[in-house]
Amino acid sequence: MEYSKQSVVDNILVPLHHKVLYASCLLAVPLPFTMTLLTHVLACLFGMGSWVAINGMWVELPVIVPEIPEGWYLPSYLTVLIQMANVGPLFITLMHRFHPGKLDERPVIYSIVGLGVVATFLLAFLWKHTVPLAGATHSVPLLVLCFLLSVVDCTSSVTFLPFMMCLGPQYLTTYFVGEGLSGLVPAVVALVQGVGVVHCQNATVANGTLGINSTVGASGELHAQYQSANFSSQVFFLFLSAMMVVCLAAFLLLNHHPAVARERKREHYFNRGLAEEKSDQALSLSHRPPEEKPMISSPDGPQRARRSSFGMGFYSRLEVAFIFVVLAWVNALTNAVLPSVQSYSCLPYGNQAYHLAATMAAVANPVACFIAMFLPLRSLVLIGLLTIVGTGFGTYIMAMAALSPCPLLVHSASGTALIVIAWILFVLTLSYVKVIIGVILRDEGHSALVWCGAVVQLGSMLGALSMFPLVSVYGLFKSGDPCNTTCPK
Repeated sequence: MEYSKQSVVDNILVPLHHKVLYASCLLAVPLPFTMTLLTHVLACLFGMGSWVAINGMWVELPVIVPEIPEGWYLPSYLTVLIQMANVGPLFITLMHRFHPGKLDERPVIYSIVGLGVVATFLLAFLWKHTVPLAGATHSVPLLVLCFLLSVVDCTSSVTFLPFMMCLGPQYLTTYFVGEGLSGLVPAVVALVQGVGVVHCQNATVANGTLGINSTVGASGELHAQYQSANFSSQVFFLFLSAMMVVCLAAFLLLNHHPAVARERKREHYFNRGLAEEKSDQALSLSHRPPEEKPMISSPDGPQRARRSSFGMGFYSRLEVAFIFVVLAWVNALTNAVLPSVQSYSCLPYGNQAYHLAATMAAVANPVACFIAMFLPLRSLVLIGLLTIVGTGFGTYIMAMAALSPCPLLVHSASGTALIVIAWILFVLTLSYVKVIIGVILRDEGHSALVWCGAVVQLGSMLGALSMFPLVSVYGLFKSGDPCNTTCPK
């Protein structure tokens, strides 16, 4: 069977030309290790600014709650404010839906990060101020600034991720590491501050006359005495403001540093080359007469037909639905459902168990991102299995919270170890699932990452709205007194 000259050019020379051209582009501008490392560091610092403000607010609650009129109703107010702040992601998602390609994320990111810097700075000086309202005093400046910070962090979910499309896929995992550190870093600083450290004081001892006593007094009762913080909330909020400044600086460098600019140009040429090569090959195959089609398939395999209209069409509609349902479920559990009962599940085992579980769970998030960086297993079956395993650990945690203040093995070291390990494995498995889904959707294009952020916020919102009445309205979960609760042995 003879091949025409044009057929030979279409089959061999054109694809070969593209491969040589784009391979030479990659080899002609090699990036030194220091430049690649710089981009990874900037992506990580940029990701740290995504949720550092609200995560910082949560860990600082034990210090600020005794000083404000709202008291321990503040966590409930904060939950409502965060859900109201989803108006930001909703606006961004609708813009991408009805005016695709019209919205540039960079001005939005500059605006929200700048707002985060200002809001956290003002929070350091205004969080104690109260305003008379409806016959009572309320911390209006604190609540307003918390709402603004919620808008910043919620909107970051639908702007930061799509921006990472301009960099190579390896930097998306680094971004998720930074996002995990946005919870770990404030938690570590709060531990240094001494947040939530409690001692039991004899109720019969006059305040300040004697030292802390861990034995029961004549009244048979102990009072919980919280240790004074090593530094003030003002210093902590100024630290959060500095973290937002670091995020803003990292974003500036990701846009304007020469080394990052070369990486962005390199990725642009690489992606455009692959797209043109695939379209040229598909065009040549579709216009070739039947007798001119090659008898032997190319090494890259046959061109894969689009299985759906989503992204690049690699996944079917059922698989896309599965991915987004898992993403919403995982974020509902990790961002809202289980964190709302963390104190109920851990504090019965002791204050040390609570702090250890909270800190190690925060460490497990970036660790899962590091694992995904070296083992990016994109199997949907594996994602489903890990989701089931992580949900199993979450079920155990929820059961212990429901049994509070007397959960299983409350008086044994094994019970303490189990609850801490359950929290670590819960966060580790589901964080890995979130990162892998992010990597999968990154390959599906810009709009896929926008929907990724929107579904993350949707799942978190549904989780928070489902738990708010159970915890704050109906009081289904009971917390015990850290010094006087007695449980049957």
